Amino acid sequence: MNNHILLPKGSLEKQTTTLNLGPTHPATHGVFQNILELDGEKILKATSTVGYIHRAFEKIAERRPLYQITPLTDRLNYCSSPINNMGWHIACERLLKITLPKRVDYLRVIIMELARISDHLICNSIVGVDSGAYSGFLYLMQYRELIYEIYEEVCGARLTTNIGRIGGFERNFTDTAFQKLEKFLEEYPKQLKEFENLFTRNRIFMERTIGCGPISAERALNYGFTGPNLRAAGVDYDVRVHTPYSSYQDFDFTIPVGTTGDCYDRFLVRNEEMWQSLSLIKQAYQKVQEFKGAEAEVFHADTPAYYLPPKQDVYTKMEEMIYHFKIVMGEIDMPVGEVYSPVEGANGELGFYLISDGSRTPYRLHFRRPCFIYYQAYPELIKNGMLSDAIITMSSLNLIAGELDA
Repeated sequence: MNNHILLPKGSLEKQTTTLNLGPTHPATHGVFQNILELDGEKILKATSTVGYIHRAFEKIAERRPLYQITPLTDRLNYCSSPINNMGWHIACERLLKITLPKRVDYLRVIIMELARISDHLICNSIVGVDSGAYSGFLYLMQYRELIYEIYEEVCGARLTTNIGRIGGFERNFTDTAFQKLEKFLEEYPKQLKEFENLFTRNRIFMERTIGCGPISAERALNYGFTGPNLRAAGVDYDVRVHTPYSSYQDFDFTIPVGTTGDCYDRFLVRNEEMWQSLSLIKQAYQKVQEFKGAEAEVFHADTPAYYLPPKQDVYTKMEEMIYHFKIVMGEIDMPVGEVYSPVEGANGELGFYLISDGSRTPYRLHFRRPCFIYYQAYPELIKNGMLSDAIITMSSLNLIAGELDA
């Protein structure tokens, strides 16, 4: 659609073009729309639209018991769904005042950091694709598959994992899961190094990303940025350090920080976070190996009122069958309380604000989705830039539509 801008008398009339970037477009990472006003390829104005895949998760959660809410969290950031699952379980454990054994915390760290790597490798490799370099995506994607195989060994699922339980995991990690983890820890660093060699000092990639979609630390904080996109702007906020959970205080790791908040800094921060996640997984795996005897068989807290009994007992024993039914169907009243429980999701601070009035379902549950905050800033980031830069900026923010529209 062409628009006409009236200029001062005596000058030529100037035309602009309105372009729909979405809602279904190969360059958008899900179903969302940006209405762009263009002068040639320069973006004069952008208007964002949300809600195309809004599924009313928060309203649904008010009618569901705790366990039936877990599958909803899968459908937020599906690139790193285990973090969503465990973030929700941690919120429940804080409300129920459940303390987890150390081994369970360490196993959770392994899975959550694998999920962070899975999310970051997708984001950074797609930034490469959107800048015209496809091969990096192919190098890394096979290792996302290996991560999914580890998920499969732990919970039987790959993408929407529904992983874990309130109080821990539904089963102990198998030897096969640990073997696949060892394979990943041995092979992935070599591929990640090769990926960095392809991009980090590549002149074409640097010219496409440096200065593209920048944001200052002050503006990022004003919008409510968290995670890699905030750290790329120079603010070293990380929930794992500032509000530790799952015994993250027992580990040594650094928070990578950028300076300019542009696409290149966001790329570098996520790359370094993958190295830090590898270090965290190695440390956690070593700690898990130190447990011997009966301690090595611990994979959940002792909380029978909320932890599902073993399946084989459900099939053969009346008490276990009753408890299984009561827990799944929400026949156990929650304590009255109010908690806000944040975790460091792959995209930033993923928070669960849970209010219980003592009934069997939440009185109110709010999901704090980091992508919803980033998307508010997107029109500002791409204004006065080129159309092609808008695509890379969207990729580097890692906007996931499932997380945007809860």
